[in-house]
Amino acid sequence: MHRLANLAPLSLALLLAACGDGEPLLPADATLPDGARYRGEVIDGLLQGPGRLDYRNGGWFVGTFKDGQWQGPGEWQGANGEHYVGEFEQGAFHGQGTLHYPDGGSYQGGFAAGRFAGEGTLQQDGLVYRGTFKNDLFDGLGTLERADGSSFHGQFRKGVAHGQGVRHDEYGNQFSGQFDQGQLQGPGSFKNTDGDLYSGDFRDNQFHGKGRYQSVEDEVWSGQFVEGALNGAGEFQGADGERYRGEFRDWRYHGQGRLQLADGSLYEGHFENGEYSGNGTLTLASGDQQSGTWLHGQRLRDEQGRMLPDPLELGLLIQGRLLDEAIAELPASTPAIELYALTLAGDGEQSVFLREADYVAKLLGERFAAYGRITLTNHRDHFADRPLATRESLTRAVQALAERSGPEDLIFIYLTSHGSRRHELSLDQPRLQLSDLPASELAALLQPLHARHKVVVISACYSGGFIPPLQDDQTLVMTAARADRVSFGCSEDNDFTYFGRALFAEALNETDDLQRAFELAKAKVAEREQAEGFEASEPQIWPAKAVLRHWRALREQQARQALRAAPGDDSAARPAPPIEQSNQRSTQ
Repeated sequence: MHRLANLAPLSLALLLAACGDGEPLLPADATLPDGARYRGEVIDGLLQGPGRLDYRNGGWFVGTFKDGQWQGPGEWQGANGEHYVGEFEQGAFHGQGTLHYPDGGSYQGGFAAGRFAGEGTLQQDGLVYRGTFKNDLFDGLGTLERADGSSFHGQFRKGVAHGQGVRHDEYGNQFSGQFDQGQLQGPGSFKNTDGDLYSGDFRDNQFHGKGRYQSVEDEVWSGQFVEGALNGAGEFQGADGERYRGEFRDWRYHGQGRLQLADGSLYEGHFENGEYSGNGTLTLASGDQQSGTWLHGQRLRDEQGRMLPDPLELGLLIQGRLLDEAIAELPASTPAIELYALTLAGDGEQSVFLREADYVAKLLGERFAAYGRITLTNHRDHFADRPLATRESLTRAVQALAERSGPEDLIFIYLTSHGSRRHELSLDQPRLQLSDLPASELAALLQPLHARHKVVVISACYSGGFIPPLQDDQTLVMTAARADRVSFGCSEDNDFTYFGRALFAEALNETDDLQRAFELAKAKVAEREQAEGFEASEPQIWPAKAVLRHWRALREQQARQALRAAPGDDSAARPAPPIEQSNQRSTQ
């Protein structure tokens, strides 16, 4: 911010001189000791009244002088490009004026002794402030907007938010309350872009102290917060009827507590990271009780301290049978075009992959009439009732599909899990050490199906790296992300990943065209990621034309079969709806 030194009164003899470049054509009336040239009236050796002063460095002033100093309305141009129009007092900006900077910034408002003061508007480097100034600093009531979209409206002191106000960060989250040196302190509230609400105490912009957090799904956490998370004594109320009262650590049940589940069962005892752990009693809705010592949600010992059978060990004993039974249920192909489906939930640490794989399997069965289905699952709660998702079980499932299907059939494969920068799909069953699935090995594993038309969809971070080894004329590939990008939505509480929801729960319920569904899903994912401030994952596709044609033939056949199945129904006279005209054009 520019400040002007006062001009010393002129008491030395004034010399006449010729005018310089850019100056008025009239000769100067006087030359100052520093070389500046003056045009105007000089009384008793002092500049007085209207006049113009041109400096040797290119700067100038036009306005009124009083006793050798700028006084009243005037205009000033600095050597570095600064330009001011407004009022002056004793040689300094004072009163109302407008100052423009050479970088395009500007200030319009009040000045006092050369400094911003009173009401004004400053625009500079993407920043816009409208409000009160004091000694060049934001001070008093004002609104500050930054180039990244963040803003603050409220009280300022010495250039920072201080007092009551409302701040929006660059993601659109809102913080309201009492600010101290730019930080929200004490009682306040928070609202994020999804609509979640927090009211309670803050320290340095974080939830800290007693508070209440309510999600847009009407889930409520209340109690003692520490550095942004619920820690210590608290309560949780779920929208589905789940209720918990006890101790928390980082939002999870941790310590002694009482959990009433939505299904009517009740657990009282010790928790660790959200799971039953330590001594506790589970009372089922039927009234049956299970007491003893728990670990990772499993009861290891009964109330007498006796060891119970380990579900992991029991699961190991029956895994072979579970896989054999799943394969045995695959029907043999018919002369018609049949759809076979294979879904895999790879990471058993988080339930989102299980829920998503189950939804896709159900969708393929109910909406797309999958003739045969097999699902491989890793999950901490389903070790003894579902075949595992391992490389060997996937190999055997693929071999079975190759044997049971015919060359006219179509195979739909969906894999959902975490992914790595090395383009490996995570295969993780808690308490077991499984090998992950690299892209090159998946391609080799699918070789028994090389003559089948296939759709392979992979929802994982960096999954774009699976396309090069998988793509061919018989294989259409969709992935949730580019080879060098992460994808989103793989948290414990979610029912879908972002890509899984966009493609299966939304796009494929709008259209039967695979390529169009992918484009719709890609747009939906991009819109959500942009709204939440994430780097775009950029889902990818290898749109094998032969597969798109075969998928269309399958859907047309299914439409004809549906019409023949209901000859007495008036709707049988109408054209089959699943195949759209635009879909037909897109695969020709």
